Amino acid sequence: MKKTIILIAAVLLNTAVFAQSTWNSDKAHSKLQFTITHLAVSDVDGWFKDFSATIVAAKPDFSDAKFSLTVNTASVNTDVEARDNHLKSDAFFDVAKFPTLTFVSTGITKTSANHYKITGNLTLHGVTKAQTFDVWYRGTIINPMSKAEDAGFKVTGVIKRSDFNFGAGFGAATLSDEVTITANGEFGKAK
Repeated sequence: MKKTIILIAAVLLNTAVFAQSTWNSDKAHSKLQFTITHLAVSDVDGWFKDFSATIVAAKPDFSDAKFSLTVNTASVNTDVEARDNHLKSDAFFDVAKFPTLTFVSTGITKTSANHYKITGNLTLHGVTKAQTFDVWYRGTIINPMSKAEDAGFKVTGVIKRSDFNFGAGFGAATLSDEVTITANGEFGKAK
């Protein structure tokens, strides 16, 4: 009897392990954007051209999902070359010293149908802080082109640049402390 219970537990454990799926961001259909207020009167948008994100989940509603994100900070883009170069300098991203920013989730909570809050560690400018973001799981479909499963997510939230000693030489009268983050991601299920 004891051997049977151990065997059943081992089968269930193996089934649970194998049931986990990995989903990778589709670069052509994903965007990571930020918005900051300049001189308290206008918003300036920027985004990153080079990033990768991964989701690992066993449940089809992603209620147990683990998110990870890595961003190449030198890929920052605001459509103004001089501003982009300034953002890459040691006044802001300091890309020579901090070539990546990362986010690794530590927990997820369902707030309503297809809506979650994810908490995790954001590392920016050499500082790691816990952050919480809203996630909208937009659904899963079979991609008509690839015939593979794709899932869509929108992540939103606000971070404070002062928490990361980011752009410390620029006060709130010049640049808002709060930076709005918006990420739209399409993820393909790894085979």
